Amino acid sequence: MLRATLAVVAAAVPVAIACASPAQANQVAGPPFIDHTEWVHWPDLSSLRVYPSAAGRAASTDLVGPDEAWSEVLALSPDADIRGMRQQFVCHWQLAEFARPGKTSWNLEPWRPVVDDSAMIAAGCNPGGIEEPF
Repeated sequence: MLRATLAVVAAAVPVAIACASPAQANQVAGPPFIDHTEWVHWPDLSSLRVYPSAAGRAASTDLVGPDEAWSEVLALSPDADIRGMRQQFVCHWQLAEFARPGKTSWNLEPWRPVVDDSAMIAAGCNPGGIEEPF
């Protein structure tokens, strides 16, 4: 069900971008977009939990770019600058509030494989296994 929902959302994103008016873009809340981050560790796996602020949730659903929010993640957790983590974050930024509104955290795992965008979306932003399989 989540994959089907993500596919529908992904197909609608270009349409939503094309339909957005300049007035809508001016209504987006400003930073901070990230409230806090937290690394959690299990014996051989780890996950960075990214807790978006209310402004971050609003900005992500208004299709504002993720660059500033990702910079905030790195300011809070510099060790998150690992291959594949930004791609997971961008996927959550673009789709999480549509697929699972209000989800407590967006979880990024350094152990996940790096895949192309279509595979990332098809995997519900969690390629290589289920979300937090611990």
